[in-house]
Amino acid sequence: MLRERYPSKLLEDAVEAIGTLPGVGKRSAMRLALHLLRQPSENVHHLADALVHLRDDVKYCSTCMMISDADTCSICADAHRDHRTICVVESVRDVMSIENTGQYNGVYHVLGGSISPIDGIGPSDLTISALVSRVESLCDSDPSASLRVTNDVEKSPSLEVILALGGDVEGETTAFYIYRQLSRFPVKLTTLARGLGFGDDLEYADEVTLGRSLAARQPFKP
Repeated sequence: MLRERYPSKLLEDAVEAIGTLPGVGKRSAMRLALHLLRQPSENVHHLADALVHLRDDVKYCSTCMMISDADTCSICADAHRDHRTICVVESVRDVMSIENTGQYNGVYHVLGGSISPIDGIGPSDLTISALVSRVESLCDSDPSASLRVTNDVEKSPSLEVILALGGDVEGETTAFYIYRQLSRFPVKLTTLARGLGFGDDLEYADEVTLGRSLAARQPFKP
């Protein structure tokens, strides 16, 4: 196959850079590059500056690992949220999906993925240890807590961890691993009701289904 020839090295560099984005082929990259070339200079500079600031200045919340403009995200900093209900999700996009339902008032913990040995992703590659430390700290701050992790709703302690993970094998594996790690703490462990189909990702679920799954969450059973 002949190598495509460009009238400008600058255009070639732009096409190659844009083509590194997921789902963007060479033809799409070419269209985007030519489109940007036709835009006012200030528009292109604004786009470039926004991307640079995104990469260089975005922070991760020191508590929940959500992306943030500050060391503590707006959700963790909100005193009106229920800080003893932690919703564990795989990604930032899952947090956004749940927030869009308007039916959750707790806080979050972003794992950064799910356990997948075939992809070389183990527990140490995720923020599970930070979650365990967070739960331990919350339990230590509640002297009245005396129960271990349980799925008995009638005898559940005040701290709840919701496993809002994907319904695929990786999600189930991650949920079971977290269950084992939290088994020594007084935690009520729940999971989303299966309004979500097996294998469904949260980010693709409609807001009504996701909201109902969250509201009707049930005890986690490994």
